[in-house]
Amino acid sequence: MRFGLVGTGPWAQLTQGPGLQAAEDVELVGVWGRNDGKANVLATDLKVTAYTDYAELLADVDALAFAVPPNVQASMALEAAAVGKHLLLDKPVADSLDDAKALAEEVTNEGIASVVFFTGRFQPETRAFFDQTQQAGGWKGGWSRMLASLDAPGNPFGGSPWRREQRGALWDVGPHALSNLIGLLGPIGDLRAVGGQGDLVHLVLTHESGTTSTASMTLSAPPEGISFETAVWGETGTAILPTPETTAVDAFALAATELVAAAESGDSHPVDITFGTRVVELLASAESQLSAGR
Repeated sequence: MRFGLVGTGPWAQLTQGPGLQAAEDVELVGVWGRNDGKANVLATDLKVTAYTDYAELLADVDALAFAVPPNVQASMALEAAAVGKHLLLDKPVADSLDDAKALAEEVTNEGIASVVFFTGRFQPETRAFFDQTQQAGGWKGGWSRMLASLDAPGNPFGGSPWRREQRGALWDVGPHALSNLIGLLGPIGDLRAVGGQGDLVHLVLTHESGTTSTASMTLSAPPEGISFETAVWGETGTAILPTPETTAVDAFALAATELVAAAESGDSHPVDITFGTRVVELLASAESQLSAGR
């Protein structure tokens, strides 16, 4: 399947571009970016064509992969879906529920395949952990702690404007926390949000099973305070999600290959636009609660 890459930032350079080149059944055709100079540099590195016209890229490919801010992705993916292009989306799929729903509706109407790249969902070790915990059962709760620092030395996303917006953590690492806890404890039926200093957010989640979990997240932790952990506890003890060895590049390559398979089979992927829209719905609910509580 012929793919185009939308975006030229660190994520496109470090993950999406190399991942598409490593994916089975995928041919990376070209790159489009808002900055022609950056698009030329990335395209040269990837040995593909740099496009200055998004419409021309759409005409030359079967699918699009996105590495742009969520509000940009939502509008550009909608345009791609409208002309029948399959979508490999980054999380979150949009930064508003209305935009996410509009994109989901267009994907359904066009009958195209969609996959949303929640990194852990495409790492075999994490998938195996999800399977093991679901088979074991008896879980009474869980937690996810994602305390990151945009100011940590060498962080490639330190200059990202949308991540530095207030509550940036909610929309950046929040999707990963929600995706992982859903994978471990099942769909979330209700959410309560409390804000802390800066972009620190605490979520209390009630899963449809009645189990509860918590998630804490920030992008402004002191570099020495960076901490990531996801776990469940219950009748058999506590199970902590191991740090996966699979790289983001390999995970993205698998996501691209699975998008191709979904497009060819006509079957929905478990982590598709419907799943991505539900995550946006939860994030929007949290943001609304945080705004009301100020």
